[in-house]
Amino acid sequence: FSSCASKKKVVGDKTGTNPVMLNDGYTINNLDFHTFNGRAKTKVEFGDEKQDVTLHIRIDRDKAIWISVTATVVNYEAARILITPDTVKILNKLQSEYIVKPFSYIYKYAGEGINFAMLQDLILANVNTKLLRTENLTVASAADEVQLVGVINGLSFQYSLNENNRPKVFRLNAIGANENIEAFYSSFAAVTGYNFPQNQNLKVNAGTLSINAILNYNKLEFNEPIEMPFTAPAKYKVVN
Repeated sequence: FSSCASKKKVVGDKTGTNPVMLNDGYTINNLDFHTFNGRAKTKVEFGDEKQDVTLHIRIDRDKAIWISVTATVVNYEAARILITPDTVKILNKLQSEYIVKPFSYIYKYAGEGINFAMLQDLILANVNTKLLRTENLTVASAADEVQLVGVINGLSFQYSLNENNRPKVFRLNAIGANENIEAFYSSFAAVTGYNFPQNQNLKVNAGTLSINAILNYNKLEFNEPIEMPFTAPAKYKVVN
């Protein structure tokens, strides 16, 4: 890669996209949506544990992320999670427990570099535009790839964009700490005008904790009405 290589300007179909133009002429095709509803068969490695689960993920843009976790073998909903910019709520249905924490609770699993907007972009395979608001940004291109590399607020990041200027690789590292996030996106398909990666591999390391999730989406909807049911039964134990 070379920052002095010929600049590649690709503007995709604006249906379902919100093109972001960088100062030097490169275009990023982020998805422009109101709601997202997806279902993914998922293999999860959580430390030494391995599980096959089905994730139902719903997003009300910039407001809430709702996740239902169903154990594939017994077809039983094991957990339900509701994340907002301020709070994290978890129903552990296997143990009848209820957890309510500030958003910072996620730092335990994903490091302090992530916020709600980054989490939302991670799921949708969007470039987080706030990361790009740094003077320490390098843009480089090759024949079929553009890379965005930068440093901001103690974080180093890298995006590799495909020929449609959608992320195919994302890396985020906390400088001087053992905390990082990696995302690999593939099998992009047009879903009602939205160029979405149906296969995703998300890796998180936060200190001694590691999470590896391989998602294969078999249902995708954009901008349809969604519900986010979340009620803790009275018999559930509140866990502090």
